[in-house]
Amino acid sequence: MIQERSFQPSQDAVKEIALIGVPTDAGAGIRGSSLGPEALRIAGLVPALRELGHTVTDHGDVSGPRNPEAETTTAGRHVKEVRAWCDAVETQTYETLNAGHLPVLMGGDHSLSMGSIKGAAHHCAETGKALFVLWLDAHTDFNTPLSSPSGNVHGMPVAALTGRICSEDLGFHAGNPVVDPSHFYLFGIRSVDRIEREAVVKSGLNVYDMRAIDERSVVAIMGEILAHVKQAGGHLHVSLDVDFLDPSLAPGVGTTVPGGATYREAHLCMELIHESGLLGSLDIVELNPFIDMAGKSAHMLVDLAGSLFGKSITKAAERAVVELQA
Repeated sequence: MIQERSFQPSQDAVKEIALIGVPTDAGAGIRGSSLGPEALRIAGLVPALRELGHTVTDHGDVSGPRNPEAETTTAGRHVKEVRAWCDAVETQTYETLNAGHLPVLMGGDHSLSMGSIKGAAHHCAETGKALFVLWLDAHTDFNTPLSSPSGNVHGMPVAALTGRICSEDLGFHAGNPVVDPSHFYLFGIRSVDRIEREAVVKSGLNVYDMRAIDERSVVAIMGEILAHVKQAGGHLHVSLDVDFLDPSLAPGVGTTVPGGATYREAHLCMELIHESGLLGSLDIVELNPFIDMAGKSAHMLVDLAGSLFGKSITKAAERAVVELQA
């Protein structure tokens, strides 16, 4: 039975959220994810988070180079443009965290996470907190410019951040990880290139594919991950790729892979992260409204963000009781 009490989040749960748009698709093979930030705004991300009691400020979009039209070699396409975007994102993320706010990076393709996680790592180094990354994705994104079949940099950020890539253009050095591989959790994986698979096995990354989720459940695996972060007193950065979801729920992504997270699995992930109180920064990436269906994917992402920041059936019912009493 639902108790009739005011719908007010606890002070500990209230966040100062900073929305930051990153309109780039320089790292992707299909244009359109540069339109993602505005699609999330139109789908109602700001009011959805404010309704939960949070303070939300939309800082607009970071500036970067024009998204390139021309093809380049496959050994890392458009790396200089990607680097420029990532440098801008890194600075914005670092400054936002230092101001005591929670940055939400609205992408944009997944290469932007090289910038956001670098910014979070800089902040954590100064505050003495261990950085952990939860990568919700259909892919491991562990290719290098030489191993990638496509050359698209959005398939390389995990490799770059964990010390596999040596690239002056991207600003990463092999053997010098931004994030300890043992602190990196890939969840929802179901599409891995052959060479990439061999490297992942040797990497020290924590990989949970959809079979593991089917066999062990979201609750069991997420419980383990969050317990590790909590025990270390860590900062949790969540990077949510649209293709983590099954394409029937979110078709607006250029890299759809069948068999993704269901509606309830995805919301349960978000609810468990929220209940842990560990979320420190967030990416929402790869939304491509150009190939979406009437905003279906954008609305799904806004819904998931609501769960990540405290929306639940119980709270919705509490609000309904308050409104009926008014």
